[in-house]
Amino acid sequence: MTRSTPTPEATPLLTLAEVETLARAAHQGQTDKAARPYAEHLAAVAAGVRARGGDAEQIAAAWLHDAVEDDALTREWLAAAALTPRTKAIVDALTKRAGEEPEAYARRILDTPGARLVKEADLAHNADPRRLAVLDEPTRKRLTEKYAGMRALLGLGHG
Repeated sequence: MTRSTPTPEATPLLTLAEVETLARAAHQGQTDKAARPYAEHLAAVAAGVRARGGDAEQIAAAWLHDAVEDDALTREWLAAAALTPRTKAIVDALTKRAGEEPEAYARRILDTPGARLVKEADLAHNADPRRLAVLDEPTRKRLTEKYAGMRALLGLGHG
């Protein structure tokens, strides 16, 4: 009879509730361009992903989609996090790099399975007329054009 070598227990993955709690804590005190708590945006994007038929990995990525870009969490944290490789890849794809051209950013999103749907939900909330209405006209115009440009690069058509 041979004895098997014990294997280390795999670290359990974070639940969606844990990811939400973590994302809310990471963005604590941050506000969006309309001076609303940033967690409202994260919740809206996660809900948008769910409404578009996204899976748990995409919903987790929605909660974390701006965390590295906004310096709420580090790339090292993401690499070591108890998340699926796909969730990590989506968050990484959605993290803009300094000086990155929109075309390169869109290409990375399109090349990452599951990322386009999360970005679609993000853009939908960012371009919500109720959110944009509270901004000054030049900011509203600039952001509307920026979001429409990214939608076009991602092949999402109009709003």
